[in-house]
Amino acid sequence: MTETKDKPSRRSFLKKSAAAGGFTLLAGAGVGEAMAAGDDNLPPNVPEWMKSLGPGVTANPYGSPSPFEKNVVRRNVGWLTATEESSINFTPIHELDGIITPSGLCFERHHGGVPEIDPEQHRLMIHGLVDRPLIFNMDDLMRFPSLSRIHFLECPANGGMEWKGAQMAGVQFSHGMVHCCEWTGVKLSTLLAEVGVQKAAKWLLAEGADAAAMTRSIPLDKAMDDIIVAYSQNGERIRPENGYPLRLLVPGWEGNVNVKWLRRIKVGDQPWHHREETSKYTDLMPDGKARQFTFVQEANSVITSPCPEKPMKFGKGFYEIRGIAWSGYGKIKKVDISIDGGMNWKTAELQAPVFSKSLTRFRLPLQWDGRPMLLQSRAADDSGYVQPTIEALRKARGLNSIYHKNSIHTWRVLPTGEVQNVQVA
Repeated sequence: MTETKDKPSRRSFLKKSAAAGGFTLLAGAGVGEAMAAGDDNLPPNVPEWMKSLGPGVTANPYGSPSPFEKNVVRRNVGWLTATEESSINFTPIHELDGIITPSGLCFERHHGGVPEIDPEQHRLMIHGLVDRPLIFNMDDLMRFPSLSRIHFLECPANGGMEWKGAQMAGVQFSHGMVHCCEWTGVKLSTLLAEVGVQKAAKWLLAEGADAAAMTRSIPLDKAMDDIIVAYSQNGERIRPENGYPLRLLVPGWEGNVNVKWLRRIKVGDQPWHHREETSKYTDLMPDGKARQFTFVQEANSVITSPCPEKPMKFGKGFYEIRGIAWSGYGKIKKVDISIDGGMNWKTAELQAPVFSKSLTRFRLPLQWDGRPMLLQSRAADDSGYVQPTIEALRKARGLNSIYHKNSIHTWRVLPTGEVQNVQVA
């Protein structure tokens, strides 16, 4: 197996693909050869969809994907939790391009199901160690100066089922608890300035309006930095499953602190424990102690093509290795690719734009000779953090946690082109 030094020309690529059965080339081929394909919609015939009018402009007022993309959906794993109301589904990251995740494909994590909230009756209360406790309605919030930012959001349990070994059969299930959207709203610091935060304040308690009344403690320093109280996602109002009509967006931090259906923020002088904070996320260490408030989602990456759902089905020849990388510390600076399990590395191309705390696309051309491969990606961010091996991560954190598993991931490519999930130390 050899990597290409120069990108192959389009002509040579098409010839090789045609030889492998991937394309029918009409250049130099007769009409009879094309007809032999057995499909009346192929050139030089006029396809059936050109012979009649289609639905009009009001037939589908909101719009929906093509029926031929019906398999591009969120999926869940039935045995993960007892009920769907307190469960998770996964983004089909192997089917997506670019850095924006369509709103209807963003993974969901619920603790009490999705509430149906009338925005006219929804309120955000800010109280505690403030000079002027206030209650805002949605119109109030939309009158404040707004901003839009593109950020990823990731569950800290993303990949967490594989601490002890490869388990999931596809990249949607091994890494699909992540998405990236354009979020629009008002900076939380703007609202805190409106209520007047007192000097003793150090922490916030954010509460959602779901049946679980999900609450999380957040340091005031982060609130004053880049947290957004968001009401729009990808240019439209946030979807119900993603927090309609209001949610916190906490860039780069664990998904659980991005409280959905936001109804209350309490300002205090310390993190909340026991009764008021309903959910604890801690990392159990080898010595029996637990790390708490491990907020940042560290640099991570995964190859999304090829992967178990997208094998190298055309046999030997040209392919483009593609994937995504992200970091809660800032921008992705570099992604390296290995085809031999980490013995040798080559730097991939990062696809513009590259934003801070956002998904970043990477790609690398490969001329595959049909031999087995162990494909890996390794991300580094602009803070200097480098994605660790599974061996290094286990040495530091043990095997007892399900959170913050961001180690280098390995796909085994077989001579058949099939792709398997494996672990290489």
